[in-house]
Amino acid sequence: MGHCEMLLAVAGLDGKAVADRTSRLASGDWSSFPPAERAAFAFARKQATEPWSITDDDFSGLVKHFGPERALDVVWWACRCHYMTRVADAFQLPLERENVFKGLFPPPEKPKKP
Repeated sequence: MGHCEMLLAVAGLDGKAVADRTSRLASGDWSSFPPAERAAFAFARKQATEPWSITDDDFSGLVKHFGPERALDVVWWACRCHYMTRVADAFQLPLERENVFKGLFPPPEKPKKP
């Protein structure tokens, strides 16, 4: 789960939120996630374990939830993640210990007092 944890941290989740989300993802019980996310997870899992079995119906399921452009984003991103994981595993590349993007984003705006 290291790559997922890193990406969630880059997306701005704190340590507790990362641990909670990865735990729910790893459990295989995705019922607490919205239907669109469940469809994307199922597609990515199938792509990772049995890529030869993906059919037009699998892509159509993504289109139903995300529309054609965003469905293509899901496919592209899943492909990229699977590829990067395999490259990192093959070369035994370690993950960064910290969020390498920390400090590069502007701080969140403070709410203005009325």
